[in-house]
Amino acid sequence: MTEAKTAGKSKLPLHWKMAIGFGIGLLVGLVVHATGNAEAGWVQDLTRYVTTPFSKVFLNLIFMLIVPLLFSALVVGIAEMGDIRALGRIGWKTLAYTVLLSAVAVLLGLVLVNVLKPGAGVDPALAQQLLVENAERARQIVASVDTQPKGLDMLLSIVPDNVLSAASDNGSILALMFFAVMFGVGMVLTPSEATATLKRGIEGVFEISMTLIGLVIRLAPYAVACFMFNLAAIFGFDLLIRLGAYVGVVVLALGLHLFVSYSVALKLAGASPLQFFRGSQEAMVMAFSTASSNATLPTALRVADEKLGLPKQVSRFVLTVGATANQNGTALFEGVTVIFLAQFFGVDLTLGQQFMVMLVCILGGIGTAGVPSGSLPVVALICAMVGVNPVGIGLILGVNHFLDMCRTTLNVTGDLTLATLVARGEKGDVRLPGQAGDAG
Repeated sequence: MTEAKTAGKSKLPLHWKMAIGFGIGLLVGLVVHATGNAEAGWVQDLTRYVTTPFSKVFLNLIFMLIVPLLFSALVVGIAEMGDIRALGRIGWKTLAYTVLLSAVAVLLGLVLVNVLKPGAGVDPALAQQLLVENAERARQIVASVDTQPKGLDMLLSIVPDNVLSAASDNGSILALMFFAVMFGVGMVLTPSEATATLKRGIEGVFEISMTLIGLVIRLAPYAVACFMFNLAAIFGFDLLIRLGAYVGVVVLALGLHLFVSYSVALKLAGASPLQFFRGSQEAMVMAFSTASSNATLPTALRVADEKLGLPKQVSRFVLTVGATANQNGTALFEGVTVIFLAQFFGVDLTLGQQFMVMLVCILGGIGTAGVPSGSLPVVALICAMVGVNPVGIGLILGVNHFLDMCRTTLNVTGDLTLATLVARGEKGDVRLPGQAGDAG
C-alpha cells in the first residue's frame, strides 16, 4: 500500500479526490431518495446512460488487470524470499509465520463480521432492485453462484487441470493463484541464469500491472461518485448506518488482532508485549500517518535494531519481505469487506464459500499490489467469485483511506512481530523485547 503522490502542491491527493467524489455522489443520491425522485425519468436516464455504464467500465478495467496482476505479484512475492534454501530456517520460519498470522487475522475478521452482521437488515427487495438495475454484470454474477464447486469438489478445484481456463474464469481464480504459488516455489528451487531472466521478466509484468492499476485508480473519484449515487438513491440513509457499522467492525477486528493476537504470539515467543509495543510506537505512528508499508520500512528497520534489539540478519530479511508479503491487515480487511457486501446484497454464503474467501484473502495478502487502493482488485475478484455484486466496492472506496491507515499500522506491526518470532532460537546476540538489556 502506498500513499498517493502528487506532481505539484496545487493538486489534491487521490484519497481526497475519492472522498470528494464519495461525498458528492452520496449527497446527491440522498437528496434524490429523500425527495422521492428515485423513479423519476431523469434519474432513470442518468443511471442508465451515465452512472451505471461508467461504473461498469471501471469494474471491467479492474477485472481486465486481475490475472496479470495477481499472477505476477504472487510469483514475485514468493520469489522475493528467493534464497529460502540458502537462508534455511529463517526463510521457512518467515513463510510459515506469515501464513499463520494471516490465517488468524482473516479468521478473526470472518468471525466478527458473521457475529455482528454489519451489512444485515437492508430491505431485500431494494437489494434485488439494485441487482436488476445493474443488469448484465449482476445477472452474470448471481447466476454463477449455483455453478461454484462445493465441498470436496471445491478443494479439488484448487488444483487446476488447465491454467488458461482457470485464468479466464473468475470462479476458478483460486486455482490460478495456486499455480502462481507453485510457480514461485519452482523458481526458488531452480536457481539458474534462465530462471533469473524469467524472474526479471515477471517482475516487469508486475511493474506494468501496477502502473496500469495506478492509471485505472485515477478514475476512482468519478467511479465512486457514480457508485454512491446509485446506492444512495435506492437505499437512502440506511446506507450510512450500514457503512458506519462496517467501518466499526473492520476497526474492531484490526484492533483485536493488533493487541490480542500479536500479544499472544509475542508471549509464546518469550517476549514482553508491553515492551514490544512501547518500542514499536515510532513505526506504528509512521505507518498510520503515511498509510504506506514501504515508506515506513526505514523506520521499522531502525526500530527493530535500536528499540527491539533484533539481529540485523533477521530483521532486514523479514521486514523487507514483510513489507509486501506479510499484510495481515489487508487480508483481514478483504475478508470482512466481502462478507459485509454479501450481507448487504442478501447473498447467503456457505461455510465452504467462506473458507474459499479465507484462502484467497491469505494469498491476497501476499499478492496485493503496492499502489493506492491496491486491495481493490482482490476484493472485486472475490466478490465476483462468490456471487456478490462488485458494484458495492463504491462503499469501500469512500472510507478506504482511513481504513488503509488502520490496516497499514497492523501490517507494519505484524512485520515487527514476525521478525521477533523468527528471531527466537536464532544464533547471535538476540535480545527479545522485555529481556535483560532491552533498549526499548
